[in-house]
Amino acid sequence: MVWVPLRTTRTDRWAPLRSPSTRRTTMSLEWLMDWSWSLDGLRDFIATGIQSFRDCDATALATVACLLVLFIWYCYHVGREQPRASYPTVNALMQGAEANGVQNGYVYCHSPECVRCAHHDGLNQKLYHNLQEYAKRYSWSGMGRIHKGIREQGRYLNSRPSIQKPEVFFLPDLPTMPYFSRDAQKHDVELLERNFQTILCEFETLYKAFSNCSLPQGWKMNSTPSGEWFTFYLVNQGMCVPRNCRRCPRTYRLLGSLRTCIGNNVFGNACISVLSPGTVIAEHYGPTNIRIRCHLGLKTPSNCELVVGGEPQCWAEGRCLLFDDSFLHTAFHEGPPEEGPRVVFMVDLWHPNVAAAERQALDFIFAPGR
Repeated sequence: MVWVPLRTTRTDRWAPLRSPSTRRTTMSLEWLMDWSWSLDGLRDFIATGIQSFRDCDATALATVACLLVLFIWYCYHVGREQPRASYPTVNALMQGAEANGVQNGYVYCHSPECVRCAHHDGLNQKLYHNLQEYAKRYSWSGMGRIHKGIREQGRYLNSRPSIQKPEVFFLPDLPTMPYFSRDAQKHDVELLERNFQTILCEFETLYKAFSNCSLPQGWKMNSTPSGEWFTFYLVNQGMCVPRNCRRCPRTYRLLGSLRTCIGNNVFGNACISVLSPGTVIAEHYGPTNIRIRCHLGLKTPSNCELVVGGEPQCWAEGRCLLFDDSFLHTAFHEGPPEEGPRVVFMVDLWHPNVAAAERQALDFIFAPGR
């Protein structure tokens, strides 16, 4: 018979120095491993645990009890903090805003004639039909970008970053920037600035009608969070307003001299825009990125700003400011009442990177009333 010496582990060597409670815990772990959680082993394990608990120091028990009480109090405190009823959720605010015709802080008129407000079902199919009709009459040459834009319009509009979201039509592969330099449409900018006094004179004649309390004929009041915003349209979504044009004949004739003015589709506008002191225009997006919006400053009091894509700019009298209104933008007049309103002449020009063939096709596709 061969005698094999017992291996003395480190645990066995230090076992005599351990406390009774520690030895019982070690024994219980060994029982669990050897008996594979048998019923007898589980019973002995519980009995050993109870005995170990009895042998614990009173200070340790008090500490554990305090921690347990603190944990229960914390769970109760967190659980009872429910959202306060006086603060509506974001979803509730958005649903309420849409029910009242407000999207992105901008009040919508829901007019069937408004290109921004009339969201027709099947718009993409309608645009594609218009493009096919144009190609049959003229040519598919140069229509690749427009075809691509119409075919994937839903993806483009949904995937755009929140800083730029045109609401009706997005033409892909156009340079993107909130503001444009004066050289982008140099001829038209210089022509407008040379005729600054002519436009200003016709505005001042119109503005005399504001001496009474009612809104003068031809003027439109727009919705704003505060203050008053009036517009006098010569061209409204591609449609001439004859009565207003007769009251500003020289300004209207000037539009015919502009090379890049959008006058034949629903994205083209020309108007005098007036902000009274204390007015804020809610942030909103324009309908498309194929245009540049031009503001010629007529009256520019202090503390008036235009903010496009988070970048602020100030108007200057007799100078043009060009920007892409498909970016999120707002305007405000915080100047003193004695300085009077902020007044600009606004006209929509073609984006410089929209080719001549594309302009012709877009005029056909987005013709007023089509």
